[in-house]
Amino acid sequence: MGPYRILEERGQDSFKIDLPSMLKRRGVHPVFHAKLLRIHVPNDNRLFPGRTEAQIGNPAAWGREWAIERVVGHAGCGSSSILRVLWKAGDES
Repeated sequence: MGPYRILEERGQDSFKIDLPSMLKRRGVHPVFHAKLLRIHVPNDNRLFPGRTEAQIGNPAAWGREWAIERVVGHAGCGSSSILRVLWKAGDES
């Protein structure tokens, strides 16, 4: 995700990030520990020609429903279920 602008340093190892309103509405807290942050490196068109940020991930474009090909595994039951799915796009998570 990102890149996002750092608004301020909180203590010695935490930073407040300028999150998009969509993430704020979903309750994502804007302060992150430095270990969770990475310096943004722009796309290298020689290695990845034509890659756009939308291909990498654009949370603003994510809807509440995503198309899956099939469920390939599961663990737990009820509200604590975890599913492993094969997405229509070909990714598995």
